[in-house]
Amino acid sequence: MSSFITLLCLFGMIIPSSIANILAYPVCHRLSEKISNYIVKVLAPRLFAITHCYKKFNFFGYNESKKQLPQQFLVISNHQSLLDIPVYMNFLRDKEVRFVAKDTLSRHIPLVSEMLRTQEHCMVPRHAKPMDAMNVMEQFGKRVVQRNQIPILFPEGTRTRTGDVGKFYSAGFRKLAEASNLPIAVCALDGGYALREITKLFTNLKCGCYRVKVLKVYDAPKTKEESTAILDESRELIQKQLDEWRKLPTTQK
Repeated sequence: MSSFITLLCLFGMIIPSSIANILAYPVCHRLSEKISNYIVKVLAPRLFAITHCYKKFNFFGYNESKKQLPQQFLVISNHQSLLDIPVYMNFLRDKEVRFVAKDTLSRHIPLVSEMLRTQEHCMVPRHAKPMDAMNVMEQFGKRVVQRNQIPILFPEGTRTRTGDVGKFYSAGFRKLAEASNLPIAVCALDGGYALREITKLFTNLKCGCYRVKVLKVYDAPKTKEESTAILDESRELIQKQLDEWRKLPTTQK
């Protein structure tokens, strides 16, 4: 029964907003932007509230860790599922966050696609030439600085199946760090890998949890060597945090 109620509540939130944004996007950018902001500021927190109420699913945002954050920064994080997007929207809800994502996410994904396009997230062409992809990243880096937004990059480039941290790719990170010249906030998240398949979503939601935490903040890198060192150490910090979290019960923060 709780699964049915959870499903009903989630679809009751998602479907109207998705349809409204699909209809609004081609004809009125301002209206689509308002709907997208509603998705970010209102629906993202409600999503976790509903899953906690009916499925005892916990969201642990380590708010104390955010005290080390400067006014504006570039987030690099591990990547486990599409739910990482609302997780960061909820965790950094006092900021305007903008994601680096493949352009395939900008089409045919309810609630997400129109929001990503309307808010001008960085949609990197999947089959673009490296130079074209780097140009997209550079323009995005300059844009977020001008608009006082928080760029979020997943250096793995794809979602991990096991939940462990995959290889971090450096080219996109270096270009974005160079274009934005922002401090680097290293964040870890965990829980999404168990929810990445629709068939397991509701069984794994029950008494599960999602965790997200700021681990360390670096000064903006000035050289290629500094960028490489930040990526290498960040990957180790994130994996160490995941190992520690997985020793905890899903009810303990």
